[in-house]
Amino acid sequence: MSAFEFRQVSFAYPDADLALREVDFEVAPGEILLVVGSSGSGKSTLLRCANGLVPHSSGGRFSGDVIAFGRSTRSHHPRELADVVGFVGQDPEAQFVVDQVEHDVAFVLENLGIPEQAMRRRVEETLDALGIAHLRDRSPSTLSGGERQRAAIAGALAAAPSALVLDEPTSQLDPQGADDVLAAVSRLNADLGTTVVLAEHRLERAAPLADRAVLVDGGRVASPASPRAVLTGYAGAPSVTRLGRLLGWDPAPLTVREARDAASKHPLIGATIADPLSDARGDMLVRATNLEVMLGAQRALANATIDIGQGEVVALLGRNGAGKTTLLRALARLVEPSRGRVDGSGTVAYVPQDPGSLLFAPTVRGEVAETLRLLGRRDDDAVEAWLERLGIAHLAERHPRSLAGGERQRIAVAAVAVGGAEVLMLDEPTRGMDAASRNALEHAVKAHAAAGGAVVLATHDIELAAQCATRVIVLGDGEVIVEGPARAVLAGSLYAPQVLRVLPPFLTVTDVEIALARTQQP
Repeated sequence: MSAFEFRQVSFAYPDADLALREVDFEVAPGEILLVVGSSGSGKSTLLRCANGLVPHSSGGRFSGDVIAFGRSTRSHHPRELADVVGFVGQDPEAQFVVDQVEHDVAFVLENLGIPEQAMRRRVEETLDALGIAHLRDRSPSTLSGGERQRAAIAGALAAAPSALVLDEPTSQLDPQGADDVLAAVSRLNADLGTTVVLAEHRLERAAPLADRAVLVDGGRVASPASPRAVLTGYAGAPSVTRLGRLLGWDPAPLTVREARDAASKHPLIGATIADPLSDARGDMLVRATNLEVMLGAQRALANATIDIGQGEVVALLGRNGAGKTTLLRALARLVEPSRGRVDGSGTVAYVPQDPGSLLFAPTVRGEVAETLRLLGRRDDDAVEAWLERLGIAHLAERHPRSLAGGERQRIAVAAVAVGGAEVLMLDEPTRGMDAASRNALEHAVKAHAAAGGAVVLATHDIELAAQCATRVIVLGDGEVIVEGPARAVLAGSLYAPQVLRVLPPFLTVTDVEIALARTQQP
């Protein structure tokens, strides 16, 4: 018996075109299947079919059938599949039922009638596996985005289902947290035979774990194949895979180890490189001096002193709960410091981690225009410019909440940036974004800085920091641990970008492309 069978599945949300088109494939028991595709391609819809959320919770037009461990999702609702399919969606904040992490993890076990002693053991093991035992008494509403994501995954893991279906499970996690979550999932697969179906944009960690992969494109799902076969030509492939493609390595590597073996004698190793992202700052726009912020009894920031100048793109790095979001909010004057001050004449705008908290207009264009209306201005050209800059002009008449997570993220950035603030504070801006979306964001960030503004982005996306940051600040327990030019700070990190670990001193595939072009000049 297959774990999942998709039999000629087609689906359209109410009053929308088809999101899935004649999907037909199987997932074997004990398999790890990686689902890849661009934002809006249908990945999330495909995953939500696996436990009956589509169509039972979504409505819409559904044809074909999905069989999950012998049960048809047409006749079994999600609650009737909860013992065999654990599901974690893109928005973990929407999945909490109880206002305490430990009790929320236990909630599904109580509903499944698990005996108390077994339930306590499972909860404890799950909290330990995901490294969140210290959060057991916290309310989910007080956690960072990455902590909430791990707590939501814990709720699905605790039930020990036959299959885990995970939609962007590491999108808000720091590198160590992402490794921990995927290691826990891998252990469940290896030790218990748990089937895993996961959609990811951070493929550098997920691809090496997968047995097979499927590409979703425009609602159509290609036949499953090896991850290498699927990713070799895929635009969103890991950096080392794209590097291998550029340098003609066959087969293209999926991991840093494979790439290092292929690059061991490459003539570019040890070459010098002119750094296009210098740390040359213009006039100071925002300055935090000896900043301390208390959130209840918890000290979220301690003695932070930071300057943000014109022309800068500053990446804030650090593990979940290190204080990145609090620092952004303090710089934007959205939280009151208990000590220290924030100065500077630069206007500041803040985009939070959850784009849903900003989106309420019926169309994308209306959402972006609403910012200007609230500021007492009308500037249709500025609205269109930001829609184009972030690659969402084709979505202008769509309802924001009908779109994929990465698309909503770009809408939120446009809706804030259109106001013309000099300093943009972006909190985890690449959450749920595909490669094209990340490229559009990167270009928009660089253009804003080049025009005399500045951008501060809190991110776990090391590759994005390598691509566009002029300066990197690393936080730990609310304190500034290190700051300096991006290349210097990233080169000293255990989580350095993939290309730097393969072909130092190059940070990105773009760096290597430029170097190759120079060597080929007459």
